[in-house]
Amino acid sequence: MKLSTLLPAWLRHYRRTSLSGDATAGLVVAVMLIPQSLAYALLAGLPPEVGLYASILPVIAYAALGSSMTTAVGPVAVTALMTASALAPWAALAPAGSAAYATLAAALAGLSGLMLLAFGLLRLGFLAHFLSHPVTSGFVSGSAVLIAVGQMKHVLGVKVDAHNLPGMLWQLAQALPQTQAVTLAVGGGSLAFMWLARGHAARLLQAAGLSPNAADLGAKLAPMLAVAVATALAAGLDLAARHGLAVVGAVPQGLPVMQLPWPGAEALRELLLPAALISLVGFVGSVSVAQTLALKRSERIVPDRELLGLGAANVASAVSGGFPVTGGFSRSVVNFAAGAQTPLAGVFTAMGMAIVIAAFTGLFFHLPQAVLGATIIVAVTGLIDFKTLRDAWRYDRADALALLATAAGVVLAGVEAGIAVGVVLSLGVLVWRSSRPHIAVIGRVPGTQHFRNLERHRVQTVPGLLALRVDESLFFANASAVEAHIEARVAADPGVRQVLLVCSAVNAIDTTALGVLSELEQRLAQRGVQLLLAEVKGPVMDRLQPTPLGQRLRGRVFLSTHEAFLHAAEPRAGADADARAASTSCSASPPGTSEPG
Repeated sequence: MKLSTLLPAWLRHYRRTSLSGDATAGLVVAVMLIPQSLAYALLAGLPPEVGLYASILPVIAYAALGSSMTTAVGPVAVTALMTASALAPWAALAPAGSAAYATLAAALAGLSGLMLLAFGLLRLGFLAHFLSHPVTSGFVSGSAVLIAVGQMKHVLGVKVDAHNLPGMLWQLAQALPQTQAVTLAVGGGSLAFMWLARGHAARLLQAAGLSPNAADLGAKLAPMLAVAVATALAAGLDLAARHGLAVVGAVPQGLPVMQLPWPGAEALRELLLPAALISLVGFVGSVSVAQTLALKRSERIVPDRELLGLGAANVASAVSGGFPVTGGFSRSVVNFAAGAQTPLAGVFTAMGMAIVIAAFTGLFFHLPQAVLGATIIVAVTGLIDFKTLRDAWRYDRADALALLATAAGVVLAGVEAGIAVGVVLSLGVLVWRSSRPHIAVIGRVPGTQHFRNLERHRVQTVPGLLALRVDESLFFANASAVEAHIEARVAADPGVRQVLLVCSAVNAIDTTALGVLSELEQRLAQRGVQLLLAEVKGPVMDRLQPTPLGQRLRGRVFLSTHEAFLHAAEPRAGADADARAASTSCSASPPGTSEPG
């Protein structure tokens, strides 16, 4: 086997023309990632250098196995919050910032990575659709609110221990009199600068002569400028010693030591569920970002390979002393806009981060924690998704309520509760909708072999025939509802002698639904009413045919609705076809209605 066959496809076919774009994007993202990685490590309750560790090997591992050309992998706010939440119960044995805590965080990343790798090998990429978009949006928005409020303690220089929004707000209100003036000046000033830069810097830079892309990149790098200026001021005025400004302090210099985290079998068992939740949320978020950017270049994302890439990235983070990572939205957008063409841009980012941690960590000693808090607040407020809420409220209130309920679960009860609410609501809405299938009484469009809802179109019906189209698969949650609907229709019209179920939208009939249909067929037969089926799909018919119901329906299952209508009309035909047409009835569609049934 040639060595080249082991290389990823993008590297085997790499073009030299892509090198400048990849190198530029890699260095730009590295500059952006430095303050973010430090900030997200602190958010996770870890020493700042751990954020740097999680920004080197994971990026290279994803480049080797991932399918996105522009996704930038590393620490992100949501997974950092989930890490802190998952390890909070261990505070007595492993306080935040301790070596034991770091070992648990690395183990969490390792478990998450192994799960993602297993899912990828099992081709479970469809898990990307496990959470609906409104529910995912609600979870991320709720997390963003929780993170932003939680970081205010760093901006104000006060202590807050609560992990839910009401508790945080109460403790912040109680601690306001203890606000440190210098900390507030540094953190509040940085926050105001970054906020204004996000809204106006791009326009001002364009007015100064920069191209739109360069101006946009410059605006996104404003946090790095705030970090540099605040660090210089803190060092020059010795704000930490003279005014009690909290700073990052000494950051160990040198590349991470490779080791396998092992906190113990019991701890690993306790971390399995949090690792699974982090895997699911990280995967869904990363794939969403990757697909959005891929569409802009007509590229293709392979969810199964994304599982492998993110799995390898998390395992790499674990062995290098990091914590859970995934694809970041803001960094990926910057990577894309800066000209990244392939994952080699990520390799350049990793090289830049390695140089920083190997030689320049001393520059971070005077970095104010208030500035890192402000960086996080500005980053996460952009994740609050009002647009999806507004669109969902206009289009589907159930989705909008699911979004709000998920966000409320996060801010009121915590991250795990929010995820649980989201998963339950995603499945609950699906089952609720499927349990209330649309059932249309249909008839023939005159002069055609097309059949439509008689409430929407002018159609012809056959006396004695009740033709129903069920627009959903038949399963345990809706079988009784379909049965009740048919029973009510038959009871309301004593002239019904045949009931036709058009199964064009029925992709499956489960055991419960089969039993309900069988009982329904027998009860209808006792009243002298025949049950007919039409347009039954092959896989459904293959399972139905050997059953007692399938045997009883022999000769009453039709290839098309047209054939079923001809069969139903034959016993009532007069001297010719005109008599049959004359016996039909018409129903006018509502004015202005033209959509199909």
